[in-house]
Amino acid sequence: MSFRFFARLLFTLSGLLVSLSVLAQTLGTLRGNVRDAKGASLPGATVRLLNTNLGAATDGSGTYEIANVPAGQYTLAVTAVGYTATQQQVQVQADQVQTVSDVVLAESRAELGEVIVSASRRAEPIRETPVSATILNAREIQLQAAATPNNLAAVVGNAVPGLGLTTNQTGNVGQTLRGRNVLVLIDGIPQSTPLRAGGRDIRTIDPTVIERVEVIKGATAIFGNGADGGLINYITKRPVAGQKFGGMTTLGVNGNVAHPSNSLGYRAMQQFYGKPGNFDYVVSGTFDQSGVYKDARGEVISPRYGLGETKTYNGFGKLGYDVNEKNRLELMYNYFSSRQNSDYVLRTGKYGQYPTIGVKGDRGGVDEGTRHNHNAYLTYRGQEVLPLRSSVEVTGYWQDFRTVYDAEPTFFEGGGQSEINSNKLGLRLNLNTPILTGDRFNADVTYGLDLLGDETVQNLVDGRLWTPRMQMRNLAPYAQLRATLLEHFILKGGARVENIRVEVPDYTTLRTQSGNTYVGGVAVQGGTLKYNTTVYNAGLRYARYKWLNPFVSYSEGFSLYELGRTLRTARANTLSLLETEAIVVRNYEAGASSELGPLTLSGVYFVSKSDLGANLVDQGNGILVPQRAPERVWGYELTADFAPLKTLSLGGSWSWVEGRATLTSRVNGQDVQQGVWLNGNRIAPPKATAYVRYQPIEPLSLALNYVYSGTRTRFNANSRTGAYASGEGPVNSFGLVNFTSTYSFTEKLRLTLGVENLLNNVYYAPIAQFNGTDANYTRGNGARFNLTAGYSF
Repeated sequence: MSFRFFARLLFTLSGLLVSLSVLAQTLGTLRGNVRDAKGASLPGATVRLLNTNLGAATDGSGTYEIANVPAGQYTLAVTAVGYTATQQQVQVQADQVQTVSDVVLAESRAELGEVIVSASRRAEPIRETPVSATILNAREIQLQAAATPNNLAAVVGNAVPGLGLTTNQTGNVGQTLRGRNVLVLIDGIPQSTPLRAGGRDIRTIDPTVIERVEVIKGATAIFGNGADGGLINYITKRPVAGQKFGGMTTLGVNGNVAHPSNSLGYRAMQQFYGKPGNFDYVVSGTFDQSGVYKDARGEVISPRYGLGETKTYNGFGKLGYDVNEKNRLELMYNYFSSRQNSDYVLRTGKYGQYPTIGVKGDRGGVDEGTRHNHNAYLTYRGQEVLPLRSSVEVTGYWQDFRTVYDAEPTFFEGGGQSEINSNKLGLRLNLNTPILTGDRFNADVTYGLDLLGDETVQNLVDGRLWTPRMQMRNLAPYAQLRATLLEHFILKGGARVENIRVEVPDYTTLRTQSGNTYVGGVAVQGGTLKYNTTVYNAGLRYARYKWLNPFVSYSEGFSLYELGRTLRTARANTLSLLETEAIVVRNYEAGASSELGPLTLSGVYFVSKSDLGANLVDQGNGILVPQRAPERVWGYELTADFAPLKTLSLGGSWSWVEGRATLTSRVNGQDVQQGVWLNGNRIAPPKATAYVRYQPIEPLSLALNYVYSGTRTRFNANSRTGAYASGEGPVNSFGLVNFTSTYSFTEKLRLTLGVENLLNNVYYAPIAQFNGTDANYTRGNGARFNLTAGYSF
């Protein structure tokens, strides 16, 4: 479909809906306050008039005002992260200011009343969005991070159904979402490097500067290239409204519980925030030095891509200026670095029998880890700046990422150590226009344009190129229609047009080890790869009842995942002869959520298909290459949350996913198709989580989190050697318990104790098992404590 046809279709649809709207109405104003159950004001709460595009956010004193409201009766919906949503009826009189009685919100862990922005690039409650999503609010992030403070991959992996568990390493290979690759963002800035996936994108920011995490599940193209299985958007902290100057200081110590010798590390964080007048700010700095990581038996865990003996830095700043009530400027910058300097080397174990561990020695090469990850954006937001009460958001952003991998003395001819360098510049124009208002029918359209330049290369630290320097340019217009039909049916549908060009220069493949010889050295003629694709989405949710809130959806995602891996292993001498086709994933799902008093339930079943995949398979010499074959991935997720008392809440989740590829071979002149299971690089074993939160007295809170990783044994060992191909090793089950306790001595001073793997279980993470090799057969962490003192002012 051409862009001209797409624009014409959008214009026709918009004109039809506008023609049905009311051309002139008498207007009034609503004003009120939002508080919590203790009477404290709630800044940042979202207040909306259902079935309209009208709403506001509360200021520092919990006050809101909604102007230009047509006279009539409305349902006022109030939501805030970490609180149960509520609704009440209000009457608006013409040319008057109506004062609404105080709205009181009760605390709740349930997500269904929370607001999400990542699903369609506009704020809307989850219960009104026909997609599957998970939100981790600030409280949940703090609880999870108390046990694993320097591993954000563990925080999200332990809490998000459908997302694979952490690898206990710097990378996140195998930590897929619903069996497919996930696009990671910080405030909408892409962190993933799909042109050459490095597996370092989930752990690219410190948890202390994250306000919430939004996870959209299923293929989506709303933010562009790479979201085959969905996206993870880290939303950074906002200033505390109503406070001119404040801050928080935390100091902590951590280490192994049973074997503390040389395992101790420390952590410090300083944060300032405030909102003097129209100006607001958040500034934060974090430093973390980890000690030696040990397993439950006191053995030093293999340092290769490990998190032990690592220095992590995070610097963050967000500055905002409210030009007036309807116009705002915001500038954000975040720096993250995590480098390992270990005194240990590998002592190789035996797969399935005993682990690879660390012993004293000189590793050689330069320090492994993320050298830097710079992120910055400048955003302008305006309301009613265009005709028809449109809102607009314009964001320019920049990301510069460099990560270094472990030295490979024999893999590269002459030895070497690889790194990935990726630089992105982007511009996003996002608009929202109400095009139909009314009690039973209303609609608005979100539309805009994305511009992205992405330059990615994988080279050796000595300058030799492993992949060529790929330069991608993308121009993508999009539009998303949201309509409320008969008051309770919420219909969404949209499209995005990808216009991508990738410039690949002439290059020569690097010679690498294959068995006892070296292969490569192929001179490849470069060129321009062109991709022009339109991807669609549609969904319907019925939101009348809290006890039954069902939805169905269809969505497509577009990805150039692992283009660099294809280029670096080229055997043909011309770019046009390589398999560089893009991946288009079609995702189908149906689900429902339910609120039955203190009990919240949800469930979803999904199927995703693609005519081409990029499952990484071992071609027989230990080198992984993308398998370009049709794929089908399917599964389900179930969650439950129960809060029988104000002081007690509990719940859990279960997620299961499976996938197969269809290979076609030529036998006796006939095409023969064979279904094969997708390996562990893609499909995570079943996962269950459970939690208990208890507050026996006002200053003390206790929490237990349990995570269970199930069994997956789909593959057989080589009948001759007894070894498993990479990614095909059997995965056995294990369970872990994390504990968190916080005691507030005063409103300003608190002490937090977190313990990872409380029962000190001996276990192997899924990646150590499915990898199937001796060198990667490493145990997970033994019991580790993290004791932190925090002071707010």
